[in-house]
Amino acid sequence: MISLTSDTETKPTKGMRLAIANAPVGDEQKGEDPTVNKLLERTADLLGKEDALFFACGTICNFVSIKTHTRPGDVVLAEHMAHIIRAESGGAAMTSGVLMEPIASERGIFTVDDVQQALDRVAIAPYLYSANPRLLCVEQTHNFAGGTVWQLDELQQVCDFARQKGLATHMDGARLLNAVVATQTTAKDFASCVDSVWIDFSKGLGAPMGAVLAGTKEFIAQARRYKHMFGGAMRQAGIIAAGCLHSLDHHVQRLQEDHKNATYLARRLSQIEGITVRDTSPDTNIVFFDVSELGIDTAMFLNLLQKHGVKMGAVGKSIRAVTHLDVSWTDIEVAIDAITKIARPYANVASNAAQSIPSAQKTVLQSAQTTVLQTAQKTILQTA
Repeated sequence: MISLTSDTETKPTKGMRLAIANAPVGDEQKGEDPTVNKLLERTADLLGKEDALFFACGTICNFVSIKTHTRPGDVVLAEHMAHIIRAESGGAAMTSGVLMEPIASERGIFTVDDVQQALDRVAIAPYLYSANPRLLCVEQTHNFAGGTVWQLDELQQVCDFARQKGLATHMDGARLLNAVVATQTTAKDFASCVDSVWIDFSKGLGAPMGAVLAGTKEFIAQARRYKHMFGGAMRQAGIIAAGCLHSLDHHVQRLQEDHKNATYLARRLSQIEGITVRDTSPDTNIVFFDVSELGIDTAMFLNLLQKHGVKMGAVGKSIRAVTHLDVSWTDIEVAIDAITKIARPYANVASNAAQSIPSAQKTVLQSAQTTVLQTAQKTILQTA
């Protein structure tokens, strides 16, 4: 099965497994695991921050960061489709008691004016009645916008403005290194724009788990307390950190292969009748497309695709394909071929029905399309 569901689908390589097996370990909770400590030093240096803290996953990095930056009742500003808002089970509200103020944007990238408008919405009532805006969050790259990248100048402008307004700044950098490879901007330069930042090792970098949060010594000292409160302390975590270190040594520059595969996939999909691709030149490794013109719903399409040996995921009514370490150019060709085979009969039915039935008979047209499409679905399911 070829899985393009997410870059979290990656499996540890042989070299990574060997590094994990041979990792020196100690008590992470007490700061005594040498492999974890090495990872923290290296990541803090990579991001240009004073200190760093190891976590099992990125979501808890966001929870702890928000908790450290805010107080209950404060407002957190973030892009309206940010992972923090849409995909973390409302955890920030539960763990920190904060309100979220969404910032609308086209591609996950907002401007100084957008931030000001959000602040104006928060302060629409007199001071005593309004919640206190405390934190601005950015996502690099932006998952649900299609792996879009904040350029350095864009990021610097909004973060500088936020500071002028008294807000702290935090970066969900789950795929920050994809942005680094895509733009040839250093991770340190991107991270310099924000007060806190974390990177995930379990996505494109290919480790089985692990994330590192970085910031000032004072910030990390407080974050460490919240990590313990949330049950995040670990023991012999070097076996996890070893995989993360291996990924830094071997899997960063190869992210450009994932980006090339995503661009190729997007452009080939755009040539298939009935397939609408959101962006034919994706910034990084995420491709979104729509199949509604085929007259087939997303769930049915994904079901048919899986019967052809290819897995993808859905975000709303769109389909998301994510390239990664375990997906080759050949796998992309197989996926394109499968999608073409599925789409062709639906596209032909829609086209032929539209040409053969007068426009005045719209109801009859829709009925005819539905009947023939149902027949096509049964045929594909039987032959897949």
